[in-house]
Amino acid sequence: MDRRQREQYLREYSILKGQGKPFFPYAIAKDGIMATITILVIILMAVLFGAELGPKADPTTTTYTPRPEWYFFFLFELLRVVKPPELVFLATIGIPTICLMLLLLLPFYDRGPERNPLRRPIATTAGIATIGAMTYLTVLGALAGSPTEIELATKPQYEEGKEITASAGCLGCHKIGENGNTLGPNLTEIGARLGRDAIARTLENPTAPMPSYANYRKTNPEQFDKLVQYVASLKGDE
Repeated sequence: MDRRQREQYLREYSILKGQGKPFFPYAIAKDGIMATITILVIILMAVLFGAELGPKADPTTTTYTPRPEWYFFFLFELLRVVKPPELVFLATIGIPTICLMLLLLLPFYDRGPERNPLRRPIATTAGIATIGAMTYLTVLGALAGSPTEIELATKPQYEEGKEITASAGCLGCHKIGENGNTLGPNLTEIGARLGRDAIARTLENPTAPMPSYANYRKTNPEQFDKLVQYVASLKGDE
């Protein structure tokens, strides 16, 4: 933009500004009226239809699938993409905070008067890339499998043992394939290091804070054996 165009722009802006209305009280009054209407509608719907309540929370269940709200799916998937534990802090706080600061500081480092997207290739590309990345991660997060399910392919004879392992809460501390947590050792290749007897002994007499499965073996011996057989079959790519 040359000097002549800049002067013309400032002149037109001054004329339009003089013809407009001040922010207070006109804009504030409109926003206040709309906010009041919105609150009244929400209150009316709450009174007429009530709040939807689910079943009482059961802290002992292992079938509950924790999922965030849809507008947090992109952050949920970002945690799945960033796998190293030392980078979890960067994924949960670092990247979102940096993006938020860049957005808040936008009026300070983008001082150009041009607003045509075609004449602002860098800003337009950055905006489209951000929206595209968030959309892509949101879709992946919405389609992601349950974190309480084992997605690792297994042989047919171990399928029931895989379901028992998932329902027993093992993924709450251990990782099998891509699902699970890192509080305990990764079990994806545990069968290549420990035999069935060693795995059974570990389940009955574990190291704290892992709970003991001795009582589970007494009350459900068949399920316990299938669990041990499946865990012993985990040998990575073998």
